[in-house]
Amino acid sequence: MSNLPYVLQCTAIASLGGLLFGYDWVVISGAKPFYEPYFGLSGSEQAWASGFAVSSALVGCLLGALSSGKLAQRWGRRNLLVVAGLVFLSSSLWTAVSGEYWSFVSSRVFGGIGIGIASGISPLYIAEISPARHRGSLVAVYQLAIVVGILLAQIVNLCIYQSSPVPIEYTDAAVGKTWAGQAGWRWMFAAESVPAVLLFGLGFMLPKSPRWLYMNGRKEQAESILNKLVGRDAHATLQEISNIFDQRSSVKIDQRPVHRARLWLGVFLAVFQQWCGINIVFNYADEIFQAANFALGELMFSIVLTGTVNLLFTILAMRWVDRIGRRTLMIGGAMGLFVAFSILGFLFFSQQAGVIFLLLLLVSISIYAATLAPITWVLLSELFPIEHRSQMLSWSVSALWVACFLLTITFKPMSVAMGIASTFWLYSAICLTGAVLMFFVLPETKGKSLEMLEAKLEL
Repeated sequence: MSNLPYVLQCTAIASLGGLLFGYDWVVISGAKPFYEPYFGLSGSEQAWASGFAVSSALVGCLLGALSSGKLAQRWGRRNLLVVAGLVFLSSSLWTAVSGEYWSFVSSRVFGGIGIGIASGISPLYIAEISPARHRGSLVAVYQLAIVVGILLAQIVNLCIYQSSPVPIEYTDAAVGKTWAGQAGWRWMFAAESVPAVLLFGLGFMLPKSPRWLYMNGRKEQAESILNKLVGRDAHATLQEISNIFDQRSSVKIDQRPVHRARLWLGVFLAVFQQWCGINIVFNYADEIFQAANFALGELMFSIVLTGTVNLLFTILAMRWVDRIGRRTLMIGGAMGLFVAFSILGFLFFSQQAGVIFLLLLLVSISIYAATLAPITWVLLSELFPIEHRSQMLSWSVSALWVACFLLTITFKPMSVAMGIASTFWLYSAICLTGAVLMFFVLPETKGKSLEMLEAKLEL
């Protein structure tokens, strides 16, 4: 019998990494209309510089994700979460005081390192402390925290904007001279320092991962922590860990074809979560709504609405993941986005906007929030063998950030070159392809301990 309240407390603290991930990831979409005039990034001739300002954090995400696997093996999952909190704190303040373009970009890269670390280590830590029957829902809390961070960033952006709104008739140059264009966007980034301080401080209260302790020969400490987490099931859980780990601890990843297959499956899921295209809505929300003829005030409110829908359907995903199962939700989500993006492309092509456009965009976000967004993180925390879990998760998350970087930096030039309608049709084709591939290669993992999955996936 698990000590669920204690597990939930640990999950909530570890999920602050997800909240900071979500905030840092999306705050730029609300700040973008104001920092771009400040740094002279307006106009089609600045498309690549503008795109790099948005996507520069992804360079840091890749660096953080690549390094997190080895560091998590050496330092432990908990200690790396504390480091991530310190990185988030430093980067938020650095971004807020940036006075020129390259300082801004550098601060975003540094903040991306925190995202890269948190994106791999938070779900890994949660999976390793969770009882099997609740693991899907608890790892989904991490995605819920990302969504809360996204919504928090959108609300903070809206509140700061409304404190000194910009008249509709203002040009980009005029916007750059307003309070929002000079100082408002800085406060949007600085607000991130509050949850960063919480992660840094509360992270020291977390127990170390019992599976990491076992791998490092600290078996008594591992059993002591398992007693706190799963109660009377502690000894049986430790025996499962021992049976799996002791059999294969000396096997390298490239010596077992099944390990390589699981790694490639993880890479595929991570890349597909990004290339399905929905994150463009969060990173380029201002341009998408402007392309649909939304005014600046309507734009800021609509962005908050997308975050609210994202939150509500992520909560639904937490109920579904251990009931419906991972495989069904992933395939269904991909097919739903295929249909939604196909119709969105038609609305852009026929220049239809207003309520219909907003509703369909919200439907797309709800599908993603209930399926691909949380379930991908659940699967990535489950698929890999214990002795290589942090390293293989690190590589998969690194692939995710490479995919995200390519998605983000190419959207603006692609939408200029081929039109925004064709861009959404391209994303719809990717969603259809992903659904077909998952039908053939994705196993069901619900309701099984990490060690039971080890045995099943070795077959």
